[in-house]
Amino acid sequence: MTRFTDIGLPGKAGVELSTAGTRFTVRAPSASSVTLCLFDRSGHETGRHDLGQDGDGTFTTMVKGLEPGVRYGFRADGPWQPENGHRFDRSKLLVDPYAVRLDRPFVYDPRLAAFGEDTAGIVPKAVLEEPLPPLNPGRPRFEPGGLIYEVPVRAFTMLHPDLPRAERGTLRALAHPAIIDHLRKLHVSAVELMPITAWIDERHLPPLGLTNAWGYNPVTMLALDPRLAPGGIADLRYAVDALHAADIGVILDVVFNHTGESDKEGPTLSLRGLGNATYYRHDRDDPGTLVNDTGCGNTLACDRPEVQELVLAAMRHFVTQAGIDGFRFDLAPVLGRDANGFSKDARLLQYIADDPVLHDRILVAEPWDIGPGGYQLGNFGPPWLEWNDRARDDMRRYWRGDHGMTGALATRLSGSSDIFHDSGRNRTRSVNFIAAHDGFPLGDLVCFQNKHNEANGEDNRDGHGTNYSWNNGVEGPSDDPAIAAAREADARALIASLFASRGTILLTAGDEFGHSQGGNNNAYAQDNTITWRHWDEFNQGRLEYTRAWAELRAQSPPLTGTRFLKDSDGSAEPDQVSWLTADGHPMQPVHWEDPERQGFMMVLGPPGERLTVVFNRGQSEIQCALPATPGLWRPASPEASVEKAIPARSVVCWRETSG
Repeated sequence: MTRFTDIGLPGKAGVELSTAGTRFTVRAPSASSVTLCLFDRSGHETGRHDLGQDGDGTFTTMVKGLEPGVRYGFRADGPWQPENGHRFDRSKLLVDPYAVRLDRPFVYDPRLAAFGEDTAGIVPKAVLEEPLPPLNPGRPRFEPGGLIYEVPVRAFTMLHPDLPRAERGTLRALAHPAIIDHLRKLHVSAVELMPITAWIDERHLPPLGLTNAWGYNPVTMLALDPRLAPGGIADLRYAVDALHAADIGVILDVVFNHTGESDKEGPTLSLRGLGNATYYRHDRDDPGTLVNDTGCGNTLACDRPEVQELVLAAMRHFVTQAGIDGFRFDLAPVLGRDANGFSKDARLLQYIADDPVLHDRILVAEPWDIGPGGYQLGNFGPPWLEWNDRARDDMRRYWRGDHGMTGALATRLSGSSDIFHDSGRNRTRSVNFIAAHDGFPLGDLVCFQNKHNEANGEDNRDGHGTNYSWNNGVEGPSDDPAIAAAREADARALIASLFASRGTILLTAGDEFGHSQGGNNNAYAQDNTITWRHWDEFNQGRLEYTRAWAELRAQSPPLTGTRFLKDSDGSAEPDQVSWLTADGHPMQPVHWEDPERQGFMMVLGPPGERLTVVFNRGQSEIQCALPATPGLWRPASPEASVEKAIPARSVVCWRETSG
């Protein structure tokens, strides 16, 4: 099992409170000196203490008499040599990378990037805080094959009419009975909280009157954003306790690939001022040039022990202080990349998997970034789950009507063995999804053929151009009843396809009731009613439809299994499948290769316990002939009928019973 000392760094960075005093330890390689600055609650500086250098770039000091609530920051001195990657500037007050609480949010100001400009008055201060009693979280409250519900905390709760106004937009809102009830009716296995650590706006947003709404521009890795958690880690623990009481796990979306210090023109807030050349990757041939494998201006050097220590400390903090069940890693290849490229056996990935606190946590990779060899879908290996954009795109393309997609859809429904075979392993690691925070929400996927990001202030140049979306004849809102009905059918078919797919599934909050962003497929800067969920005007019919499929999936082991499906052999083997035409004949190559095939059947499970799921992407109703059974086929999903009629543009399920 990995210990901090295995990383090769002396002592332990961060703050330790004891009866002897408060020890401050910071890693600042290449710095000539580091100074601790203390502040009172009003922001007035009350004292300074020089840290002694212990070696290997570690600075430490012990201060007696400090009480919880004291504010602090650091100043670091050293060479100003941008051409060599060094950007020390003693005028900058620096946030402790190991801070567990901040006194206020980050606010972008051009002075943060100006050399020689003192920033003590505009940088948040870390707050000295006693840790909560450590938790022993036990086994994660999530098993692969369950439903993950992606939640942007602020956008999800801001407009909920049942929540106290003081709690809207905060983590504590997630503990409210109205939220818990909504999640339970969807049979949510775990919520995945979009980034909740303290972030800063990208510098181009304030002049546009915009703010970061997603949180994927972090400065700290342990300290929560005060806007989401005014009470610090206690607020997260409160929410997790309530969700756990409802048997719902909590996964944190973490950003360990870059920080909000951005490119060379970005602000100096923390890591840049303590060791820019150490904490960020630089071009081997040009040490003054930041590597930008993230598209955000900088890339954390996850092959360096200082960064590895920080990542592990952050993860352990959230497990032991809040009981977190797992983590989803944004742009995860960065964690496994060094100057030679990505490796699933990279040291940091091994440290996470072997760590005594983290080894049993759920690990979910977003398996791509924009660096060389950045698309790593399927390459992380067990125990990692991976977001599967191939499943997203193939399900979209099937229902859009693209030719030749029947086989591709069947492969995704079966767990994507072509991607996750893992040298003979028999379980899928796929996280299937139709829509996520990045891109069109489901409500817009069937209403907009093109992105409409004008509100982002970049003349619609930002955001993905390839969405595999369609508008059913009119771009955007329409009062035409026929168009509205077609869109509703398509949205429901996509939802049902997701719930019928093998592996873990992910549903983005609001997609179950028709959340729309008006065609904006890159709404990261819209902290307003574009991204806020409108609880007072949601699509009740779509919500009930989603709940029905969630209920069906939760009660159907053939749908929640994670083993790859095998061709049916009539045995009691639970993980078997038959693929049939709508009239009940086995699918032959000519059927799979038919570019315009409109319908087929998926029969799951052993005789006597089977489910039959029928897909009809055609524009007309079809009749299906279910497999012979000594028992009965009973309708199991919305739109299923005893007449075995399959409405146009729909997915319908029957359950085999003994009679």
